[in-house]
Amino acid sequence: MIANAATAPTQAPSNSFRWMQLIIGVVCMAMIANLQYGWTYFVAPMAKANSWDVAGIQVAFSIFVALETWLTPLEGWIVDSLGQRGPKLMVAAGGILVAIGWLINAKAGSLEMLYLGAVVSGIGAGGIYATCVGNSVKWFPDRRGLAVGLTAAGFGAGAAVTVIPIQHMIASIGYADTFFWFAIGQGAVIFAVAWVLRPPVPGEVPTGSAVKVLQSRNSSTPGQMLASPVFWLLYIMFILVSASGLMVTAQIALIAKDYGVSQTVILFGASTLIVAGVIDNLANGGARPFFGWVSDQIGREYTMAIAFTAGGVAYWLLGTAGTTPWTFVICAALIFFTWGEIFSLFPSTCTDMFGPKYATTNTSLLYTAKGLSAFVVPLANILKTHTGSWYAVFAVAAIMNFIVVAMALFVVRPMRISISASENKATVGHAHPAQ
Repeated sequence: MIANAATAPTQAPSNSFRWMQLIIGVVCMAMIANLQYGWTYFVAPMAKANSWDVAGIQVAFSIFVALETWLTPLEGWIVDSLGQRGPKLMVAAGGILVAIGWLINAKAGSLEMLYLGAVVSGIGAGGIYATCVGNSVKWFPDRRGLAVGLTAAGFGAGAAVTVIPIQHMIASIGYADTFFWFAIGQGAVIFAVAWVLRPPVPGEVPTGSAVKVLQSRNSSTPGQMLASPVFWLLYIMFILVSASGLMVTAQIALIAKDYGVSQTVILFGASTLIVAGVIDNLANGGARPFFGWVSDQIGREYTMAIAFTAGGVAYWLLGTAGTTPWTFVICAALIFFTWGEIFSLFPSTCTDMFGPKYATTNTSLLYTAKGLSAFVVPLANILKTHTGSWYAVFAVAAIMNFIVVAMALFVVRPMRISISASENKATVGHAHPAQ
């Protein structure tokens, strides 16, 4: 019965339902996007209103990103352990927590209270992120890169539609009330749609036998994955690329201010910062399904090489040519476009390598690399202060990307091909194509 179902995965009910699962995941991710990508617009108003040091405020950002990542393995394990109830319960709880976190931000009268809000919202956002990514790679073994890319796009591009409302609300009613109303709205949507989510049952999704990329025949437990050298290579690569991106995404408003272009009106009455905010979030979100789809066609490592080479060039360009309003917008958009895809390429590669059974936990363990990279953000401010410009920060970011390109092509890919060849020898007549 299960075998027959697996050979007919495109029956209308199952196929339409898995797309609905994906759409719900995208919506949930969009609702938590502002927690990271809208943060930059609150920093300066909070610093001015409370006489807080910017570096001290950015510690809250680092705490949020760290907890949004470091607890995801536990949250992923809970989701995998609860079976059919796991996704809905975790996402519903996450919706409550992200709302409470921003409500705390709205009332925070001290940096310590702001840090508490970051803790609460980070825990909630991590549970939502881990669940939605894990669900997408389980439902779409045949389009894994595209599916996780679309899911991650919700997180990358979700803030785009609220960039202008957030800035206008901060200007008109203050940052605290803006935190309050967005907390209520975003939390309510997440809680409402969470109850539709569930993982697939056996035979409900296509098999991975016809895919064009390297995929393991086996599902590794989290312990087995942690014992694999390939996992730790991916982990180091994730840290390097994530750190380079966070150094810019968390500072984009400050960089525009230091370049003297943030308030320059450039398009339909909108300032450089507003235009950049909209375009950057669209570029960040669009990169995830685009490069995910490309990786489904030509392979994960080749796609990494293309994206991260372009990313290294983009950082260099922002440091050398991004000091006018339009060159700033263009260079920043290229950075966001060549950074955001890490959140589709790495989970896809991880699941290809270690299988779908424990995917929520395993992809969450890899995602913790983002938590470590978050603590580079304050170091970027220190480097900028020490050198007197952002150029050194961009140079370091570019070098990080080029290192990852070399690791993807000359270390990880040969190791994965070797592992696939060993599996082929063990399973006669069922060789995977090595794209």
